[in-house]
Amino acid sequence: MDRVIVVRNLWKHYGETAAVKGISFTVHAGEIFGFLGPNGAGKTTTINLLTGLARPDPVPAERPEESTELFVCGINLLKHPRAVQHLLGVVPDENNLYPELSGYENLCFWASLYGIRKKERQERARELLNTVNLTEVAREKFANYSRGLKRRLAIAAALVHRPGLLFLDEPTTGLDVAAARSVRRLITQLHQAGTTIFLTTHYLEEAERLCQRLAFIVSGRLGRIDTVSHLLEPVQGKQFLEVLCGPLPPHFQEVFSRVYPEVSLLVAGPGRFQVEVSPRLKVPALVQFLETEGVEVLEVKRKQASLEDVFVEITGIEAAAIKQEKAKGLP
Repeated sequence: MDRVIVVRNLWKHYGETAAVKGISFTVHAGEIFGFLGPNGAGKTTTINLLTGLARPDPVPAERPEESTELFVCGINLLKHPRAVQHLLGVVPDENNLYPELSGYENLCFWASLYGIRKKERQERARELLNTVNLTEVAREKFANYSRGLKRRLAIAAALVHRPGLLFLDEPTTGLDVAAARSVRRLITQLHQAGTTIFLTTHYLEEAERLCQRLAFIVSGRLGRIDTVSHLLEPVQGKQFLEVLCGPLPPHFQEVFSRVYPEVSLLVAGPGRFQVEVSPRLKVPALVQFLETEGVEVLEVKRKQASLEDVFVEITGIEAAAIKQEKAKGLP
């Protein structure tokens, strides 16, 4: 099966708020498909719809000519929303294992929910503990695990019935550097073993490292969907000056464009903006111009263009959540 997920015109409302607004995409067998966006963009809602935990809404009445399709692993979820769940592994953004049970006991219990017999589930639990490097803490209570160990055990639990499709919802959020690296290494190993992975994240560097294709979602709507390499093509080799500064005055962009008409300016957020490196643009002159305009310059540094720049260009925003999470130690 080449297309593991097929979505067309998917909608979901909570009260008057549309969390998912007519999105369409496909996921191919064997790929890591990244679903990127800030907090509240609709990532978790989409996972709930794809795993049968939520039902899609009808297409709005003002679009009578349109219809919805939702197939996962060849199953029509509009007709059989629960039929696919035994084929999936799901790691939610919050840990869902039992704190009073050990890691080994949690995996055995999880396997029993899928009807796996006692001897086989015990063997499977030991195998998975080895896979996620938790053998040494297998008999310790889950409540005593660090956040990183908890995420690895949650992934192991999702794999206990050998699903071909794994959903990972923000798997490294809040983890320290070492724990995040460990989880990403595990994701890479699962992909190399043939598992199809649907990964939601607002870590752009993580998506760039792990995924083959990406979709950008903001306020329930999808922007561009493409391979990482194609997304990066327009900025390949480009360099920017990143300026950390005090508040920018009103109409700053207009003033800058008059002084430097040939220089691309990207105002990324309060106290921070980027300008594309240009032969005419010299750092001392730029600093002098900013100070003349009453802008306090704190730091100017050179950086290579990255997926973050693509994200800002496509969505027109800087995801504040991405910046906040970066500060927690993503390497």
